[in-house]
Amino acid sequence: MDLTWGGDRAKITQNGGLLQLSLDRASGSGFQSKQQYLFGKIDMQIKLVPGDSAGTLSSENWGSHDEIDFEFLGNVSGQPYILHTNVYTRGKGSREQQFYLWFDPRLAFHTYSLLWNPQQIIFSVDGTPIRVFRNAEGLGVPYPKSQAMRLYSSLWCADDWATRGGLVKTDWTHAPFTASYRAYRADACVYTNGRSSCSSSKATWWNQALDSNALKKLKWVQQNYMIYNYCNDAKRFPGGFPPECALKI
Repeated sequence: MDLTWGGDRAKITQNGGLLQLSLDRASGSGFQSKQQYLFGKIDMQIKLVPGDSAGTLSSENWGSHDEIDFEFLGNVSGQPYILHTNVYTRGKGSREQQFYLWFDPRLAFHTYSLLWNPQQIIFSVDGTPIRVFRNAEGLGVPYPKSQAMRLYSSLWCADDWATRGGLVKTDWTHAPFTASYRAYRADACVYTNGRSSCSSSKATWWNQALDSNALKKLKWVQQNYMIYNYCNDAKRFPGGFPPECALKI
């Protein structure tokens, strides 16, 4: 956790071990990594905004012109959070998958991980894979592999779309909204002055793929907790699904 924005809405305590981001009517807050990375694995423990968080959006992503996104769409009390994932390449996204979680993410810290290597991107929650986006350049699909990216995380108002497509607006009487972050870990290729720290020695995740046990967990999540998959949205793609949708998990 390196550079923060939002003034005192971004607070670091516990000798640097805990960062809390807050959102009020005036502003949100966030942080970014000082270093840029080209492939790697990041882990972050997050405890989400409690209570009525409708209209808020908490995010964790590698991003800029390319992006790999975890976004948590705020909820009305008693309703589940939605975990929204997306992958952008050359500024083009529209590859959304959304999930409910099998726990209440407001009550305790849970670990959200992104693994990005030349073969695939793996999204995981507490070590359980929930999504894989494979390199499909052979099908003509651009893959994020040439642009270094920073880690960003933020808490901001997105009530134009975050809760039920923007139907539920932020109730500012519940502000400030606060999310907590800790145990940020980046095992990644640092990219500096056009060179990667992984050019000579590659990390253990460089060729990492899902083994049979991990594939079973992935299918369990997708069968029981996935609530939207762009590869199943025929109304959105009347001319045929994007090429990567043909790949088998």
